[in-house]
Amino acid sequence: MPVKRPKIAVLLAAYNGMQWIEEQVASILGQLSVDVTIHISIDPSGDGTEAWCEALVAVNDRVRLLPPAGRFGGAARNFFRLIRDVDLRGYDAVAFADQDDIWNPDKLLRATQTIALKGVDAYSSNVTAFWPDGKAILLDKSQPQVDWDFLFEAAGPGCTYVLSSALAQAMRHEVIHDWERLQDVSLHDWYCYAFARSHGFDWFIDSYSSMLYRQHESNQVGANTGLSSLFQRYVTIHEGWWFRQVQTIALLVGVGDAPFVRRWLKLRRRDLLRLSIRGGQCRRRPRDKFLFFFVCCVTAVVGRKP
Repeated sequence: MPVKRPKIAVLLAAYNGMQWIEEQVASILGQLSVDVTIHISIDPSGDGTEAWCEALVAVNDRVRLLPPAGRFGGAARNFFRLIRDVDLRGYDAVAFADQDDIWNPDKLLRATQTIALKGVDAYSSNVTAFWPDGKAILLDKSQPQVDWDFLFEAAGPGCTYVLSSALAQAMRHEVIHDWERLQDVSLHDWYCYAFARSHGFDWFIDSYSSMLYRQHESNQVGANTGLSSLFQRYVTIHEGWWFRQVQTIALLVGVGDAPFVRRWLKLRRRDLLRLSIRGGQCRRRPRDKFLFFFVCCVTAVVGRKP
């Protein structure tokens, strides 16, 4: 009897991607031992991305293009649109893809095999960030998960996410139900990880690097490397964006009444000081646990922009 090949829906969000999308799509269509269908949603672009995708769809029945839906203004809303509008029934798994990366040939096979062998509901992995000058760095996101990390960080880059059919269908139901409130979420990968963990789905983060994660000036969220990226992330925290996202996601995934969350959800000064000592439950990486303590304390003292 022939071995059943997993049937996987790949949701690809695109915007002005002509520099990179052809190489990325080729790496997805070249996945080993799986049956892939790529569903593409395009934020209106001015570089010919739509025309290129239309031409590809005309000659390749493994690629489907969603009809225009206006401007999204960011990758998160585009991915939420894909989750909402693509019929996920009949697929064994659902994966997210950016337009500018390069996938290892075994990326989806390894993910689906891991989900089956470990009995988990979702998979993500490390990636190798690379730059035009040839520099490459392994981004390690595979530290052990802790009780509440999902409210404060993603499980790594969303382009590594592979979800079981059961998780994808449950998430799609909530995306449709909470569509208006989801427009306030800036990072779809953070929300997806939070939804899964808060609803009892098991998630595995692989130490294997499954793809090349392209870095360029158009990245909405790039690799967190070096002092400059660390400073930029602190600026977003001080300006209030990060704390607003924490509150929004906690309420969206239904944990606002959990005793741990209720103690700090209003994010008053005393709440932040109380939260600062719980960094071990809120971030995975040891360095980030310390930074979490530092940021909460500093923000409690100096305040944050409203």
